Amino acid sequence: MDNKKPKKPFYALPENIPTSAQIVNAARSSLRTFDTKRPNTPREEQRHLFPTSTNRAPETRPPSAFSLTSRHFEGPDSRPVSGTRLSPLDYHPKPISPLDCENILVPRPPPIDLSKAPARRGSGNRSKLPSSGEGSESSLIRSGQGDELTYTECSGEKATIGSSDLSEDSFDAKTSLPSGNAGDSRESSAGSQRSHCDGNVDVPSEPEDVYTRDVEPLVVELSSLKKKDCNRIYELAGLLYDALDKHNCLTKQFEHRANLLKTIFKLLDVEEPRVVLKLVRLILAFKVAGNNLLNVCKLIFKIGRSDKNDIYFLEDNLLNLLLETIRATDVTHSWEALIYLVGAVKFLTGNADILKRLAKLDCIKTLALLMHSINKVNGNSEKPGEHFGHILVQLTAALRNLADTSSGRDRFLTHNVIDGLVLVMETYSGDSDLMMYISRILSKSTLHTDCCSVLANLPQFYKAFVSLLKRHLMKDDLVVRLCFVIGNLTIKNDAARLKLFHENNSIETLLLILKTYLELDQQGRTRAYGPEEDLSGSVDKGETQVSKVEDVLIKVMRVIANLTINEEVGTAISKNSEFMKLLLKIIDEKDIIHHEEVIINAVVAINNLSYYIINNQSQIGLQLNIAQSLLKLLMINNMEGILEAARVFGNLTRHKQVRDYLSQNKVDAIMVTLLDSNNRELVYIACGVLINFMLDEEKRPILKKEGGIKKLLEVLRDFGKEDWQLSACVCKVLVNYSCRIHSSTNSFGQEEAIELSELLTEYIDKDMALGESLANVDDDEMKEYIEDVWHEEFYSIGSQLLKRIVSHLSPLEPLEAPS
Repeated sequence: MDNKKPKKPFYALPENIPTSAQIVNAARSSLRTFDTKRPNTPREEQRHLFPTSTNRAPETRPPSAFSLTSRHFEGPDSRPVSGTRLSPLDYHPKPISPLDCENILVPRPPPIDLSKAPARRGSGNRSKLPSSGEGSESSLIRSGQGDELTYTECSGEKATIGSSDLSEDSFDAKTSLPSGNAGDSRESSAGSQRSHCDGNVDVPSEPEDVYTRDVEPLVVELSSLKKKDCNRIYELAGLLYDALDKHNCLTKQFEHRANLLKTIFKLLDVEEPRVVLKLVRLILAFKVAGNNLLNVCKLIFKIGRSDKNDIYFLEDNLLNLLLETIRATDVTHSWEALIYLVGAVKFLTGNADILKRLAKLDCIKTLALLMHSINKVNGNSEKPGEHFGHILVQLTAALRNLADTSSGRDRFLTHNVIDGLVLVMETYSGDSDLMMYISRILSKSTLHTDCCSVLANLPQFYKAFVSLLKRHLMKDDLVVRLCFVIGNLTIKNDAARLKLFHENNSIETLLLILKTYLELDQQGRTRAYGPEEDLSGSVDKGETQVSKVEDVLIKVMRVIANLTINEEVGTAISKNSEFMKLLLKIIDEKDIIHHEEVIINAVVAINNLSYYIINNQSQIGLQLNIAQSLLKLLMINNMEGILEAARVFGNLTRHKQVRDYLSQNKVDAIMVTLLDSNNRELVYIACGVLINFMLDEEKRPILKKEGGIKKLLEVLRDFGKEDWQLSACVCKVLVNYSCRIHSSTNSFGQEEAIELSELLTEYIDKDMALGESLANVDDDEMKEYIEDVWHEEFYSIGSQLLKRIVSHLSPLEPLEAPS
């Protein structure tokens, strides 16, 4: 029995593992939870806008393949085409007579105080300005005060208009204005006013000198290049960006923005993606809008579809610009552009290097803000926008990948991602693509206790969960993940168990899933829908692959087992005999060799339900059926199966008729044999079953006959001081066994009785029993726990057994019967 000795005592605090108190209490509870593997999500080999299995009709979703050339790009910021042709107005202008012109009243301009006019730089070049009599063409000048523009006639008279009256689209390249906003870091353009009267040269200024010296040569050369000059375009685009960025010219107000964009647009037909992305970088930095924003997002999406281009997205600050564009884009007006831009980000999160970079740039915050914006717009609308659902599919797919990053969980909690996802679940419950991605995110995040707590405290989640399961019952990929998520919530959180139980139709829905997928399994189906799976291979060496249908059964049985930990829930579910019938059918129809995880989960659920079976005649038939179904697990060399079956027998042997049935099938002898196991937990469970068997006087002789006394003595000696709960369990078996004792020697054997009395004498002495254990523990709470376990679990029953053995231990040898 020396090989049973553990490497270190059970009370030692292991790293990153719960304390021994938690381990022992969880492992040795009559009721069991069960962990299971997260559903596997194979990575798609090709990148698509929507999943290949999408239910979206082609006519209702944006195209993922399109033709895009430089001709699709228009002026600096053209608006998207509405797609509706307007009929011409029935209007015929009436000629104006000279008499009408005379009658027109023109308001006089306000007087101008020239003494208050600000001094302008470049005054030494005033000789180049046209005189008041040269030409009548007007020009626009920024006053330098806020966003006010000054409309200047060559005669010197001025009329003021607000910036809101003029859109950027109203100006051509010659009249575009440099920034005068306080938000721009460069100087106001008040000193660089220009006049276009009769085509005269503008007044030279500092920004103009910058453009002429640093920018214009690059633009001129860039405009002269052809598509074949890829390397030079690539180089010049980088230099141009640096020059513009250096002088804070990458703004919508930059005077030459329109001409620059036209030059860049013409080069977008170049075939090399790395060169196109250099040009895209400039376009995004200029914050284009309308059709140009849509087309540049499509271009980014098109390049991002090939993972061969991923490396180019790591260059410069392109990823920063992508996230800035998402943050700056109005979701209500430019939703189509966001579909493609967020779709491109989704593609890029599939690259490990880019994923790390995006995580550092807090991509999760950017996507969370977008999701919250969509939820807010939907909340203020009568009906949620279908087009927003297209964005959310891309967004949640990206979040799914970002959830794996080291900082992902913390940022999910910081930016309320889980709250937002649950709101999306309520709003778009019919969108199976979107629900799939959300279920994948929650499958990952609920592996952590803090995320489980957040989700469990959202009342609307339980309603959404039940609704989704009913609505998408035959979508096994979605059902299996939803069940995995709720299984994670209910494994430790008792409040979550009650909330789910009290949700309308929750238990009925779980029963429906169990029944539906068991029927599919009996039909030999591996999928609830779609093509059947090829299960001929294996995931790992020695591991049988589980079908989608079986995986749903595993996950839903885990939910049932976790729910029944709560007494109120367990009592209610145990009264529904349909659950037990379906679980027993699984045990009867499958073998543990090929379906181990399915069988184990079924047995765990049966164990928890059997705990609540009351001891009356109406329930005996059900208990005997359970015992009969589980007997086969004891005959197979599968330690997990034997352990879980023994747990159930621990519940069932509380009833005399079940004990009789199991004894007839040698289960009591099997439990004695299991005392030799190296699995301490299995030894503990075997002792628990034997405690119940020893209640019947006619079953006690089997313990000594099968060598059980010696085996229990060895367990007590080997594990005594290291596991007081197990030691107490051994003493309980012996107390029940010896309740009608007349002689300790006859009952236990002479040597066994003496050794038992010596061991128990030592174990009930606190100093001798705990001295070494307490000396090796520094934590006061752990010391207190060890003392409490020894005193509450062992001391009383150990003292009782010792007193019985000593009081019936006689030094006299029994007389031999006369011949």
